[in-house]
Amino acid sequence: MEKILSDKKAIFLFVFPAFLVFLVIVLLPIFFSFYYSLLKWDGFSKGVFIGLQNYKNLFINNTDGFIISVKNSFILAVLSVFIQLPISLLLALILSRGIKGEKFYRTVYFIPVILSTVVIGQLWMKIYNPNYGLLNFILTKIGLQSLTNQWLGNTKTALGAVFVPILWQYIGYHMLLMYASAKSIPTDIYEAAKIDGATESQIAFRITIPLMKPILKVCVIFAVIGSFKAFDLIYVLTNGGPLHASEVPSTLMYNMIFFRYQYGYGSAMAIFIILESLIGTIIIQKLFGKDEAY
Repeated sequence: MEKILSDKKAIFLFVFPAFLVFLVIVLLPIFFSFYYSLLKWDGFSKGVFIGLQNYKNLFINNTDGFIISVKNSFILAVLSVFIQLPISLLLALILSRGIKGEKFYRTVYFIPVILSTVVIGQLWMKIYNPNYGLLNFILTKIGLQSLTNQWLGNTKTALGAVFVPILWQYIGYHMLLMYASAKSIPTDIYEAAKIDGATESQIAFRITIPLMKPILKVCVIFAVIGSFKAFDLIYVLTNGGPLHASEVPSTLMYNMIFFRYQYGYGSAMAIFIILESLIGTIIIQKLFGKDEAY
């Protein structure tokens, strides 16, 4: 193995196919998207070079809802970090302590992750249905009929109604990552802490969570980037409506390109999402600092 790793030709032979795939699937589309973002182009006729005008239109005198969509994506990111991840962490800590039925609960919590987004979207559309939906039915039965609503059709509730299934779907994903990290911590550390008289809460906050710092950083990055590029569930549930109330940059970009035929402007939104995700990742890396292995 050491001989292979010291052979530059062998390294090139193993790395080049993966790099080629990465180049074709990731780097080239980004490059072409940036090129298209400099054009005024409908996808059919010849594009006209307009420089950075599309990027200026994103923020200056914008009337298409882009500013609202960016704000919504940030709200989703905040909710993901401060609601979704704490729930995932709590479940991971409980399951990692070896409770009865550990494997069963671990599987159940992960099921939403493997379900099709369309299936989840249709499920929550039925739950939110104003006429026969489960949510309004429960509210009516417990005497809170005044709270029943057209959850996906009301501009005041659409954003929250869309975000709930997104947060719900990926709790199990982050839980599994955190669970694996917690289970990898040597049991000797826990035994020493118990001998010293540490309680379960002290063990969790002073031993388990600090040693899970690397995977917590990964989960925060995944949650934030996932929020910035969220698309599928929002598209299925509301397509960004009503009146841009649940709009995010990805849904607006999709509509701009494929329905309004503003390929240049939509490509500028795509580049913005990429830069937003990249900057967010760098900031999170800086906030967490250097990882320390235990």
